[in-house]
Amino acid sequence: MTTSPSPASPFWGTEVGPSGAPHHAPDIAAVAIAHGDGIGPEIMDAALRVLDAAYARLDLRPIDLGQSVYEAGHAAGITPDAWDTIRSADALLKAPITTPQGGGYKSLNVTLRKTLGLFANVRPCRSLSPFVPTRFPGMDVVVVRENEEDTYAGIEHRQTQEVTQCLKLITRPGSERIVRYAFDYARTHGRGKVTCFVKDNIMKLTDGLFHDAFKRIAEEYPDIESDSRIIDIGAAELADSPERFDVIVTPNLYGDIVSDIAAQLTGSVGLGGSANIGEHVSMFEAIHGSAPDLAGLGVANPSGLLLAAVQMLVHVGQPDAAGRVHNAWLRTLEDGVHTPDIANPDTTRHKVGTAAFADAVIANLGNEPIHLNRVAYHSDEARGQTRAAAPAAPHVEEKKLVGIDVFLDWDEHDRSPEALGRLLEPLAGPELKLKMITNRGVKVFPGGFPETFCTDHWRCRFVPTETETISRYDVLKLLHRLAHHGLDFIKTEHLYTFDGKPGYSLGQGE
Repeated sequence: MTTSPSPASPFWGTEVGPSGAPHHAPDIAAVAIAHGDGIGPEIMDAALRVLDAAYARLDLRPIDLGQSVYEAGHAAGITPDAWDTIRSADALLKAPITTPQGGGYKSLNVTLRKTLGLFANVRPCRSLSPFVPTRFPGMDVVVVRENEEDTYAGIEHRQTQEVTQCLKLITRPGSERIVRYAFDYARTHGRGKVTCFVKDNIMKLTDGLFHDAFKRIAEEYPDIESDSRIIDIGAAELADSPERFDVIVTPNLYGDIVSDIAAQLTGSVGLGGSANIGEHVSMFEAIHGSAPDLAGLGVANPSGLLLAAVQMLVHVGQPDAAGRVHNAWLRTLEDGVHTPDIANPDTTRHKVGTAAFADAVIANLGNEPIHLNRVAYHSDEARGQTRAAAPAAPHVEEKKLVGIDVFLDWDEHDRSPEALGRLLEPLAGPELKLKMITNRGVKVFPGGFPETFCTDHWRCRFVPTETETISRYDVLKLLHRLAHHGLDFIKTEHLYTFDGKPGYSLGQGE
């Protein structure tokens, strides 16, 4: 039994005991609400009605994000007052938004995650068979995705007529924090294994750093099994045998792809909710897009956003309300009340729209599923173990400058590596010598093959002639000689060793 919220109350819901008398309830959570674009307003209204009926104790603070803000001249899709509202709240519940194509528009999702330090993206993917058809009725996987680094730093450059680049940034503190979060999540939620997905057989430094952090931190959790996969075979195994996995932790780009695969394997990406966890504020959203072609038709499935709201309720310390909503939602699926996207001839009894689906969930509040597993959340799951970033390494490694890679835009002499090598060799000295030239990462000088396809983008590695290290003045003198001969150097990368170990990818024969 529950009481109705007071119209004058700034929050929803008062929890009551079996006799109907109010008892102690969790603190009110301040939640910024963004209705989004496309189907966003419809599914947000549906989700909020369910939260209202479930007596979630929320102080709602509406903000405008997305397309209308972009069109008003804010290239990031967000205004300063919206930032203030989000930063003063406990959480942001955000419906999908539409990012305009073209121009200088940035992805607001990426901007929010990086600006607010939302380092962990958590996507539970559980099958709902037979009520939502899937080939994997026992699937129950959680993908924990690093949310701030990797190629999502968005640092890109066009360097020549033919070549663009995107920098992949992986940091030790960022890797350690997300890996430790994944193990903490597994321990708190009673899960027995964490698997790392990386590609360190190819990207030995960046993915290698992430994998090294995983292996070191796994030793701190002897009660939890740990293993790793190369991302390509890991994704293939996930698509074929998801029961092999429990919690998956992975860098940003892989996590984006793998979490959508996992969600679709459960029956529909449209059912997926996502938590973006930070130390100060966290964001909760459906993983699907704004689907503008469905806007206003009243047929969109609010389940993804509703399950994100369940994650939010757990995070802000209202596990009882989270359990009520989640169990009512499960019972609604069992009752065969389905939106068109998941309707099927075997289990659908009533195909309904967005509002009617929310009504059915509300009618089931207090009921529990009969066939699907009942959900129970606990107070110790709140706040999601948002540990601060790891401190600097206690041992400062000795760092030495031992060479330089100079990238050239060069499109002469039929792109002959031998011609470029002959041009550069006399310009290297006396302090330096030309070690090698690569094109698209393949060594083409000395000793290249004529079959290798070359573009106008060349990496030229220079190392000291006699000494172990070089100085920055040696670098400047080299660049001066190159510039004097009209060579267009578009980028340089210093080659360092750390405690004698190369901090750069080695070329053939090095």
